[in-house]
Amino acid sequence: MAPLTSSTRELFSEAVRAVLETWPVLQIAVDNGFGGAYSQQKAEWMVDALQQYFNDNDELLQDEVEDFISHLMNNEFDTMVDDGSLPQVAQKVCVMFQQCQQGKLTDVREQINQLILKKSAGRAKATPAKTPDDDEDHDDECEDEEAMDCDGGAEGASVSSTAVMELPQDTSQEEQEDGWTLVCRKK
Repeated sequence: MAPLTSSTRELFSEAVRAVLETWPVLQIAVDNGFGGAYSQQKAEWMVDALQQYFNDNDELLQDEVEDFISHLMNNEFDTMVDDGSLPQVAQKVCVMFQQCQQGKLTDVREQINQLILKKSAGRAKATPAKTPDDDEDHDDECEDEEAMDCDGGAEGASVSSTAVMELPQDTSQEEQEDGWTLVCRKK
């Protein structure tokens, strides 16, 4: 396919920004300073880096985009994304890029507007993790500690011990020896 024109490139950049700004994992990383004092600037830079990645490479596959975003999150925010959202984010960006290439700019603008509405509805929240001393009842906790997904896809995630997302009531948390908090769906 042909490379994007400058106006289409700007629209794609808006699309990438809208996708990343509504991604709860990145929101939590920025809000809690996982990227240090310049977390917000790093998130803004990620938009440019991802847009440039598409411009510099022909016919990217979703897996390649996932790997690139995962690499950015790990290097810039010390965050491993294990909640199942990374493929969704990569797919959204890939689809929007293809739509820009195909001249389906109205569809892209509509998706951007939907994401902006989602963003204005509220951001993901994080709360401090409970220590084992705070919660005496460990019997209801996740039984299989090795299963990081805990059959939950986007509902089950491993999150840094400095913060955990507000989760549905059918989930539990367990502090691991290495300082990570395992968030599992109750059976």
